[in-house]
Amino acid sequence: AQQRRLQSIVYVSSLSVLFGGDGPPLAPDAPLAAAENAYVRSKAEAERTARRLQAAGAPICTTYPPAVVGPDDPGLSVGNLAVRTFLRYGMALGWIDADPTPALRGAIARPPKQNRAAITDPARFGQLLRAIDDFEGQKTTQIALRLLALLYPRPGELRRATWSEFDLEAQVWSVPAERMKMRRAHRVPLPDAAIDQLRELHALTGAHDYVLPSLRSWKTPMSDNTLNAALRRMGYGKDEMTAHGFRATFSTMANESGLWHPDAIERALAHVDGNDVRRAYDRSEHWDERVRMAQWWADTLGNLRGEP
Repeated sequence: AQQRRLQSIVYVSSLSVLFGGDGPPLAPDAPLAAAENAYVRSKAEAERTARRLQAAGAPICTTYPPAVVGPDDPGLSVGNLAVRTFLRYGMALGWIDADPTPALRGAIARPPKQNRAAITDPARFGQLLRAIDDFEGQKTTQIALRLLALLYPRPGELRRATWSEFDLEAQVWSVPAERMKMRRAHRVPLPDAAIDQLRELHALTGAHDYVLPSLRSWKTPMSDNTLNAALRRMGYGKDEMTAHGFRATFSTMANESGLWHPDAIERALAHVDGNDVRRAYDRSEHWDERVRMAQWWADTLGNLRGEP
């Protein structure tokens, strides 16, 4: 029974990492308890996830468990580190004898990368901010959208945030490395407007671990569909704005302002320099500049919203 649960966890973890999930892949030695908290616990739920991905048009590998892949699985990206990690995991557990992906290298085309939709025009973004203020859904969802705009994190980083990560007095959000896409701990300066939103949110969810718990159970984080669904409810199509698009909005406007060093903007977005040599010598966080930039951005949003 334990092996079956692990197989389904590995299966859906690989789907999540490859085709739309923003959560981190499981390490090969991840404890079962951590794995179950992060992903599903049954083959049935794995198959439901696969069907949802297929309905959304995602090309996925539907083999279960993921160990027995071959050239007839067109959704498999053989160079993807996540898949290779899970296959090695299967080898360690004795599910397969060897990793079959090297023989497939180059045989399957990588799908083209698609940028997530974002509003980068200041006037239109101001309209979105006012629409969020008028949102009539759950209060926690409204505050989550405001925090996405203010702090520009990856949506999954915000949804899975716990109250223990926030120091409201010091005005810092410390995201641990295991929850970051690039496995690098990240600090986020919190402007005054974000502190106000977090204090309001704490009155609603502060008794629980998650800052944004699920409506179904406070033991799990908000669903990954909640924020995009809220945008759709406000009339913004998936080709117009996405939860991830707030990052592009900030990046575009911050760069176009000419006020901030490009490296400070990249650090604020938790991007890692692709140049190994440059990254080795530039280990600074540009923290002081990022603190000033965070408050500038909050003030900019207030101006776009039309606050007096």
